[in-house]
Amino acid sequence: MLYKRWLDVVRAHPDRFALWDGVAGRRYTFNELAQRAGDQPTADGPIRFVRGTGAGFILSVLAAWRDRQMLVPLEGGQPEPAISTPPGVGIVHLKTTSATAGAARMIAFTAGQLAADCENVVTTMGLDPALPNVGAISLTHSYGFSNLVLPLLLKGVPLLLADSALPESVRVAIDQAEAVAVPSVPALWRAWHDAGILSRRIRLGISAGAPLPLALEQEVFEAAGIKIHNFYGSSECGGIAYDDTLVPRREPAQAGRPMRNVALEINEAGCVVVRSQAVGQGYWPEPDPVLANGVFQSGDLGELIDGALHLRGRASDCINVAGRKVNPEDVERVLCSHPGIRDCVVFGVPSDTPRNETIVACLVAGVEVSTRALSDFLQTRLPAWQVPRDWWRVEVLDTSPRGKRSRADWRQRYLQGRQG
Repeated sequence: MLYKRWLDVVRAHPDRFALWDGVAGRRYTFNELAQRAGDQPTADGPIRFVRGTGAGFILSVLAAWRDRQMLVPLEGGQPEPAISTPPGVGIVHLKTTSATAGAARMIAFTAGQLAADCENVVTTMGLDPALPNVGAISLTHSYGFSNLVLPLLLKGVPLLLADSALPESVRVAIDQAEAVAVPSVPALWRAWHDAGILSRRIRLGISAGAPLPLALEQEVFEAAGIKIHNFYGSSECGGIAYDDTLVPRREPAQAGRPMRNVALEINEAGCVVVRSQAVGQGYWPEPDPVLANGVFQSGDLGELIDGALHLRGRASDCINVAGRKVNPEDVERVLCSHPGIRDCVVFGVPSDTPRNETIVACLVAGVEVSTRALSDFLQTRLPAWQVPRDWWRVEVLDTSPRGKRSRADWRQRYLQGRQG
């Protein structure tokens, strides 16, 4: 199904520009890309593990579709999972979760589910063959695969692949077309904005993978005239919600409205439940009822207000303070509104009192900002019991290659440092 859809795209637009590979500095038409893909050697076995960032990754995907192999994209250095046999009839793709809520596991997808996610992304965001995508995020992760690879191969949306996510490399990729779309993550948007490479050539800016700070959204809008659209999705089901407004949001919790062909509800635990044809077949090798029969029951707390989804953090991240629950994202949003705070992450650690936690704020802040001043700042904006009791300054709050920041990882680093 997927390879046939690709051939239909090639037949419809054989001589139109399809791909620019920044590593090789080479451009391909759809016909040239199809010829290169056809020359790929046939691999043995039912599974193809694929890594890479350039045209080679795209060609490997097409070869897997051509040879009816199950595709397993992997990050560089990620070991190949042990798969003795494919996980079921009709499964063509295995994704790896980002592991921000626990151990990574595999998610199985049919061709129809991948195609449905691509359709939802393209129609909701208005991706168009006349507006090439700039690729600076991982192609192997669900976000990059759904927003860059599938629109190219199933919808004919051209792709400009930067040779890295560094500002100069991205600027060169942007300059390959008069107008472009750029899906990225908050950390990269911040780096590119600080480097001054953002221009009005970017007609569509998209941010996913982590919460998009309101301050960054506003700064980019004022400096470059670019509205960054917040995008909320999950490896298990693809796109969930999208902010299609034309001006910066006023409410940081607002994720956007449901994607086209996606239905959302909030369950009794307050978590977001997703129903669509793009929802994966299930976890593999161990199934879980939270992902089955076209329904994904996420661990993200949320509310539906006037048709828009507002996220309230993760159920697993809530901090227990004297029997009351603190959403760390609420504290982070207030902290980041302080002019001296560049970035922060908030988490709970065990305290001396049973079944009680201490709130810790990990900060990237100016040296002139004292913790006493920050505490006083928060006291006027939050209930006293939500104000952090411990403060940890760091040089940078790094993220994974997927743009994810693991609160559990930073909690573990803090505890290890305190023990040492």
